[in-house]
This record gives sequence, C-alpha cells and structure tokens, in this order.
Amino acid sequence: MNHPLINIFCAVAGGIITYAFGGWNPLLGVFIVTMAIDCVTGIAAAIKSGKGLSSKTGFWGLTRKGIMLMVVSLAHQIDLLLGIDAVQAGAIYFYLFNEVISIAENFNVLGLPLPPMFRDMLAGMRDKQERNTKDKDN
Repeated sequence: MNHPLINIFCAVAGGIITYAFGGWNPLLGVFIVTMAIDCVTGIAAAIKSGKGLSSKTGFWGLTRKGIMLMVVSLAHQIDLLLGIDAVQAGAIYFYLFNEVISIAENFNVLGLPLPPMFRDMLAGMRDKQERNTKDKDN
C-alpha cells in the first residue's frame, strides 16, 4: 500500500501545514477538532430546528472557517517575523472561544443539557445582540 502518489500527497500536505502553521501542535489540533464539532452540531441544529440545510449557509460557514485558518496562518508568519510565539496562539484562542460558544448554542438548539454558566452566558449574549440590532434599526 506504499503508493508513490500517496507519499507525494502526504509530503506536500505536510510541507503546506508546516509552512502555514509552523507544524502541528496540540492547540492547533484542538482548534481543528472544535471546528469540526461546530460543523456537525450546526448541521444537526439546523435540521432539528426545522430550518433545514442550506448550501448558501453551509458555503458561508465553511468560508468563515477557512478565513479563520488563514488568520491563524498569518499570525504564525507574524510570530516568525517578530521572533515570538504568541500571536498565533492568541489568534487560535480567540477563534477557539468563538467556536466553543457556537457549539454551546448548537447544543442549546438540540436540547442537550448545558452547565448553568453557559446557559446564562448565551442568554446574556442574545440579549446584547438584540439590543445592538434594535440600536442599529433606530
């Protein structure tokens, strides 16, 4: 099963990952897994809520995730330029937090139990978003 094309593909993919993200580290792995969980729970929440699946919504969701990865890659390049290891980690933590919030919202739609802290946080964010929307309309 040691096919030369598979070896070439793996080598190219590894080179791209190493250049773009500085290699594979546990934080990047957690971020990728969290993005995948958000996709799966988002699809399940859309189906359960009766909204159904939309190719347009799916396209923009995947586009957002691709842009997040581009920002993380840019942050790695900035780290290299400055000779530090903080910008990429900061970008990953920022987006990771947003993905966790999205997963919690999806869990809420699916009726899965959430710790009270998450429920309160989601309710507060919804209230703030509604106030911001009303302020923009006025």
